[in-house]
Amino acid sequence: MSAVLAPRAAPAPSPEQMAAAGLRAFARIAEAWGLTVDEQLTLLGQPPRSTFFAWRKHPEKAALPRDTLERLSNLLGIYKSLQILLPEPAAADAWVRQPNSDALFGGGTALERMLAGNVSDLNFVRRYLDGVRGGGWS
Repeated sequence: MSAVLAPRAAPAPSPEQMAAAGLRAFARIAEAWGLTVDEQLTLLGQPPRSTFFAWRKHPEKAALPRDTLERLSNLLGIYKSLQILLPEPAAADAWVRQPNSDALFGGGTALERMLAGNVSDLNFVRRYLDGVRGGGWS
């Protein structure tokens, strides 16, 4: 009689693998959104320029601080929500730079809010989009 073996789960990615994947995804988002280097630095929490360029050159070697990982998580969540809400990629990518009539943005753009520099500003935009996706602001 043979035993049935359950498939082995793939090992969880290491923090380094997650950081590298996040940085690669952020580079694609930055290109899609037309972000300047200064805007990218602000969104990532103002790492030194040399550190930022080292991350871009060798994302697999990046040891990211917790704050940067949290920022990347929010940015990836924002990007994903926009792709779901606005399936036309050009419209989804343009949304961050368009004035927002919702009172929560005061007529400003989501990118302006995100560039205020605090991780809470990224989280605000992410929660806003998650609320729109779910039918309400949470």
